[in-house]
Amino acid sequence: MTDVFPEACDLLIEAGFVVPVEPHAVVLERHAVAVRDGEILAVLPIADARARYAPRETVSRPGAALIPGLVNAHTHNPMTLLRGVADDLPLMEWLQGHIWPIEGAVISPSFVEDGVTLAIAEMLRGGTTCANENYFFPDVQAAVYRRHGFRARVGLPVIDFPTAWARTSEEYFDRATQVHDQWRDDPLVATSFAPHAPYTVSDANFERIRMLADQLDLPVHLHTHETAQEVTESQEKHGQRPLARLDRLGLVNDRLVAVHMTQLTDGEIELCAQRGVSVVHCPESNLKLASGFCPAGRLQRAGVTLALGTDGCASNNDLDMFGEARTAALLAKAVAEDASVLDAASTLRAATLGGARAVGWESRIGSIVPGKQADLVCVDLDQLETQPLHHVVSQLIYAAGRHQVSDVWIAGRPRLRDRVLVDMDVPALLANARQWRERIAAIRLS
Repeated sequence: MTDVFPEACDLLIEAGFVVPVEPHAVVLERHAVAVRDGEILAVLPIADARARYAPRETVSRPGAALIPGLVNAHTHNPMTLLRGVADDLPLMEWLQGHIWPIEGAVISPSFVEDGVTLAIAEMLRGGTTCANENYFFPDVQAAVYRRHGFRARVGLPVIDFPTAWARTSEEYFDRATQVHDQWRDDPLVATSFAPHAPYTVSDANFERIRMLADQLDLPVHLHTHETAQEVTESQEKHGQRPLARLDRLGLVNDRLVAVHMTQLTDGEIELCAQRGVSVVHCPESNLKLASGFCPAGRLQRAGVTLALGTDGCASNNDLDMFGEARTAALLAKAVAEDASVLDAASTLRAATLGGARAVGWESRIGSIVPGKQADLVCVDLDQLETQPLHHVVSQLIYAAGRHQVSDVWIAGRPRLRDRVLVDMDVPALLANARQWRERIAAIRLS
């Protein structure tokens, strides 16, 4: 009889429940996930995993649900440093009267580096393992994400006015291609085009973005149909609603990551479904700025890929994807006047696989499937707030909070252990945030 020796692996995570997202709405009790070289090897019952594998490390979480890492599909992470500076204001007053002037005074590589670092710590403590970023100095952002082993799709900004990042359209595009070339082969960090919005980008620049996105195989990450005012002004200036204008320019396709989308007709929803557009729903930012209600239920029923994002901390004011998911599910039901809309499993899918699809990484992340990257999160459900445990996925969406995230891995590498950040200095982060508060407060008072 031939002896069968256990197969070596780097990590075995044993959980009370594994929620793979694929297949949809499935919960696997007392299962384990084996990881080797940053990839998921297998998902199998704990007893079988112990017999089959000889791991270098075993993490046992019998009271936890193991889920895919959450994907924040729209965020401006350097703006953690602007958290709370201009609350309770309508969008254009908030943006033009407060945020843009403050940014004009503080935007710099150091502002971006420190803001992204603070955001990474917050996201990891909340179970987020991937961010779809949209801000200036993408070269700095990319370096910071890579340094901390965080997965990110970094936006290459284009806007029709000078900023600290670029002065002219030509400079925006030159710098964009340089950053893309630098990060094109990185396993964790990639790029997308990030034109700000239809009302701040010309037809000529949109056409150039479409051409380059096709050539470089990049997503186009864009705020659009965010408010009724935006739609009205587009009709007055261009004779078309924003989505129709984007369609005329060749941008309504499966590369488009359309953010907010609060003002949609049935025809526009059908167009998005036919063309493979991904819609990122940012419910808390939309609520706080009174921008409107994304028709998440209608989008879902039409077959549009739905993802979730927090937006930036200046308008939300946090990077809490558990809170965002709960708000998205509840708001969708109220808007549709249908309690069955955007159920718990569909909401979790939007926060994981939907986001992965939006950023073009469906084959890498978003579900716990062998061959995908081991971006994994343990959520401790053995807490008063999530007991008794009748339904795991419902508890994750409607009862659990980010404070229950115990462990996080990105590509199999631990980033949070027992609620402690790995290789991040929390006192230093706090001290740095305080000095930015003082600097920004001085600008506002001047």
